[in-house]
Amino acid sequence: MAAPFTPQPPPLRRGDRVRLVAASSALEETARLQAGLAILAGWGLEVIGDPLAYGERRWGYLAGRDQARLADLIAPGPAGEPQAALLACVRGGWGAARLLEYPLQQPSGWLLGFSDVTSLLFDRVCQGLGGGVHGPMLTTLAAEPAWSQERLQELLFGAPVADLEGIGWHSGCAEGPLLVANLTVATHLLGTPHLPRLKGAILILEDVGEPPYRIERMLTQWRLCGALQQLAGLGFGSFEGWDTADARAGEPPERRFNLDQVLRERSLDLGVPVVAQLPIGHHVGNAALPLGVRARLDGDRGRLSLLT
Repeated sequence: MAAPFTPQPPPLRRGDRVRLVAASSALEETARLQAGLAILAGWGLEVIGDPLAYGERRWGYLAGRDQARLADLIAPGPAGEPQAALLACVRGGWGAARLLEYPLQQPSGWLLGFSDVTSLLFDRVCQGLGGGVHGPMLTTLAAEPAWSQERLQELLFGAPVADLEGIGWHSGCAEGPLLVANLTVATHLLGTPHLPRLKGAILILEDVGEPPYRIERMLTQWRLCGALQQLAGLGFGSFEGWDTADARAGEPPERRFNLDQVLRERSLDLGVPVVAQLPIGHHVGNAALPLGVRARLDGDRGRLSLLT
């Protein structure tokens, strides 16, 4: 059976409430968080609670113990007050996947984040919930260019968003449910019940700080378990820092592979449309995308379009 589409929650409106989610690494400083919150306030959204408290919460390298981070997702609001329409993740790092060990019925509404938040976004799709948005977090939002901030606002408030332009690597055009993920995080969900159904899906991958051999190793794992072969289309966003992380960068070309060589060699024989260099990921200019909606990947024109 092909991957199902997920219905999206109602668009946000001015006056809607936002709850912060610190599901991953501890917050090191609050200036970028405050800058992101100012943007949400400019959109007419109301933040619940004290944002400064997230700068004080820590357990080792995590933003508090598991139960505290889990409560960010599922704790009910004050009695008699409306629930948050948007759960906005503070930052990435590591830790969100640990929360999947606990009974986790994700709430309705919107969940915004990327990178380590991939675990929560994918689990949300598995639970049949829409509203998961792969996009800037509160500590990265203010650094985004105007077009990216406007795109996120349009997406959350129900306005149409522009197609994303990349570079077509393999021809063809495919439609299917959209999945967007950090490659490292999603790889560690293989073989778990928290990986969405891939058959017929459009999958977009990004990563940061991984050298080509590790990217190749992860994509090989996806191939060995038959995951990539199920897709209707495959896209690649930014793989920020791959060159500086490559210990072989100073060796002659015949002794190493660069990023494009690895991505092409592991994808072009799949027989599906492939589009690279999409503006998605850790590079500034991280275009927001909703998970589970119908999308079209056009390998001839190098374009990703939302159809719903």
